[in-house]
Amino acid sequence: MSDLVVTPRVTIPAAELTFAFSRSGGPGGQNVNKVSSKVELRWQPATSSALREDDRAWLLERLANKLTNDGTLLVTSTLTRDQIKNRDDAQSKLALIVRAALDRPKVRRPTKVSRGAKRRRVADKRHRAEIKSNRRSDD
Repeated sequence: MSDLVVTPRVTIPAAELTFAFSRSGGPGGQNVNKVSSKVELRWQPATSSALREDDRAWLLERLANKLTNDGTLLVTSTLTRDQIKNRDDAQSKLALIVRAALDRPKVRRPTKVSRGAKRRRVADKRHRAEIKSNRRSDD
């Protein structure tokens, strides 16, 4: 089992990932009753060595509704009837969740309307007013 690369800066060590296998529901005939193809992947971001402190705080805040009571992130996969493919799928799901949660929104810096833009707007208003006043009949 190799480490899970989430971003160039964050790599989750394989030792921190816990896998559990169980029988999966759905179609598959008699094979379903004897093969454990469902994968549950567990990871604890609060104690992970893969995260820096600021990333950990941000991640825990963003994933608060996805964590269990003991702070474990649980990812399941029943995509295929193959345990190895489901394990790879669960790892990619975990990487996607963590990558999305670590993404910080760009800070919006308020800008001022330029002087030229203000002048153009006022000039356009004057021009429009002039057009409308020329339409009126002078009685």
